[in-house]
Amino acid sequence: MSLSPSVRPPLAAEVTAKLREMVHSGEWPLNQRIPPEPELVARLGVSRGTLREAVKALAHGGMLEVRRGDGTYVRATSEMSGAARRMYQDHTEQHILEVRLGLDTQAARLAARNATDDDVTALRALLATRDQAWKNGDFEPWADADWHFHEGIARASGNPLLHELYASFGTVFHQDLLTQQRRPGFNGLPRDGHETLLEAIERRDEDAAVATVSRNLNSCAEWLAE
Repeated sequence: MSLSPSVRPPLAAEVTAKLREMVHSGEWPLNQRIPPEPELVARLGVSRGTLREAVKALAHGGMLEVRRGDGTYVRATSEMSGAARRMYQDHTEQHILEVRLGLDTQAARLAARNATDDDVTALRALLATRDQAWKNGDFEPWADADWHFHEGIARASGNPLLHELYASFGTVFHQDLLTQQRRPGFNGLPRDGHETLLEAIERRDEDAAVATVSRNLNSCAEWLAE
């Protein structure tokens, strides 16, 4: 029996995978500049050409953004998030909200079924952070905590694909919250879709979880339409 030679993936593909993992793991945070090219060349032990090919691949996927003369920035934590980020720019707030309604309600239903005690504790802490930040007028931390609460619901659903798809809203959702916050009459601490959602999850009440999410997002849609 003859042995076929092992096929090693191209070096650029290996480097692309390493860079992708640095982003995905959080070693390179979202919207932060990655280390300069000379540092990465030395760290990875590859040529400039190979590194540039890897960076170009991730930039094409929307994970990185190359700014000539400024550096390269992390714009998404996965190719899915990167593609979604670019796609959302071509759609209205109303369209995005309608898609979120489908994702949020399913995430809420599954979280009421699958969330652990640790999930509930973490979600409650995020709501406390959100409330305090809003009351202090610290709107960046408020939006960040609000987003991570919703992402935490998707994670608690127990469906990793749903969570990854939901996480693709991250940048858009965060910026949209800050835009809405500046509009007169905006309520930054709605109980529907937040405290009442967490209470429904604790009770394992799937229908109540879906209902409170629907009320919150439908209220947002009506407010945006005004």
